[in-house]
Amino acid sequence: MKRILLLIVTNLAVVAVLGIVWNLLDAAFGITQKMMAMGLPAGFGYIAVMSLALGFGGAFISLWMSKGAAIRSMGVHVIDTPSTKEERWLLNVVKRQADKVGIDMPTVGIFHGAPNAFATGARKNDALVAVSTGLLETMNADEVEAVLGHEMAHVANGDMVTQTLLQGVLNTFVIFFSRVIAHLVNSVLSGNRDGESSSDSYGMTYFMVSMLAQMLLGFLASIIVAWFSRYREFHADKGGASLAGREKMIAALRRLQSLHPPELSGEMAAFGIAGGVKDGLAKLFATHPPLEVRIEALKKA
Repeated sequence: MKRILLLIVTNLAVVAVLGIVWNLLDAAFGITQKMMAMGLPAGFGYIAVMSLALGFGGAFISLWMSKGAAIRSMGVHVIDTPSTKEERWLLNVVKRQADKVGIDMPTVGIFHGAPNAFATGARKNDALVAVSTGLLETMNADEVEAVLGHEMAHVANGDMVTQTLLQGVLNTFVIFFSRVIAHLVNSVLSGNRDGESSSDSYGMTYFMVSMLAQMLLGFLASIIVAWFSRYREFHADKGGASLAGREKMIAALRRLQSLHPPELSGEMAAFGIAGGVKDGLAKLFATHPPLEVRIEALKKA
């Protein structure tokens, strides 16, 4: 649940900053007046354009920053020149898999932590694939190869961009409908039953209702994003099986099942190898299906 709240707060913070920038630009360059001069409605048209800009702006800024942010926040040691036999082996495996799926060699790194791995990056030809020290210490070479294949499948499938596009669409709807709801509530409370609120009537009521609606709609949007993430994990498992072998992929998932590793924090969780919640409301927000479900799906593939 902490991870979910962190994602929501991060998204709201990005949107809030972009909202301030939008208002400053509007005040400086008269964007609203120019839109009206073009024949666009001053009310919902403005909200729609603003929602589109903020919704996709926040999502793509997060994607663009993802690789550098992941290296800093996770303390990833980037392997530029391998200094150990293990690092050389990792680079060789990733290079072989990158050639097989037809993408440029990703940046490869190691971070300290429980058994896990993740992939991120704004483009499939400029990605980061990182594995934890815990994963290297507890898995054999075949299992690590399968985990790397899983992450390389995320990269080759363009999952980071697809996730960002989905997040951008949902952000847009969340921002738009939260403002529409706030507009309607504000109009009713101010006595304007026809829905035409004057510009000076948008005070604390409008702000509070829009923020509350944005939080509630944001939770619903998070359920959709989590569902898509779980759906995408099955494809990444199949990709890992194709690159490393189905038995190796199944063995890697079974090893994770015995280790019970925690999910990664923040946006890296969606592209990690481990995760999954079986029961309760938290299952709706889980980025990964339960490991036993993924194993059975691979057996039937």
